[in-house]
Amino acid sequence: MDSLNAGELELFVESVRQYFKVLTRHEPRITSAFLATGELQGYDYNGIVTFSGAYNGHVIVSTPGALLKELLLLQGETDLSQPNLLDAVGEIANTLGGNARKTLGSALQISVPLKLHGSTGVQARVRKHPYVVTLKWNRQPAVVCIDLERR
Repeated sequence: MDSLNAGELELFVESVRQYFKVLTRHEPRITSAFLATGELQGYDYNGIVTFSGAYNGHVIVSTPGALLKELLLLQGETDLSQPNLLDAVGEIANTLGGNARKTLGSALQISVPLKLHGSTGVQARVRKHPYVVTLKWNRQPAVVCIDLERR
């Protein structure tokens, strides 16, 4: 299996930017992008999509509840319960997966998002050296872990 190239990784960074720009009219600030070599700390809400086909692996979106609440409120949603927060982070992960399919090919198979509460979800599901993008939107942090390899 081959690692992703810079253009393929940039696809995910741009997808994150576009998601927030379209939904909120404000792009997030990308604070870092790196190859993780140790434990990856996530946040309480995690959305995971799994890829198979020409690419194998998964993408994890990890955010604190405060970020998701702000996004829901901007959409006019007043139900800020844990199930709705989980749906919101799952939707972000699903959108990133859908955007990846547009660029990486329609044969790419993407799972329904897995939604988890608790930061241990990120640590238990990453390979040894995943690509990590950290960001801030409206002073709220988030992490996108891109753990894909080309077959």
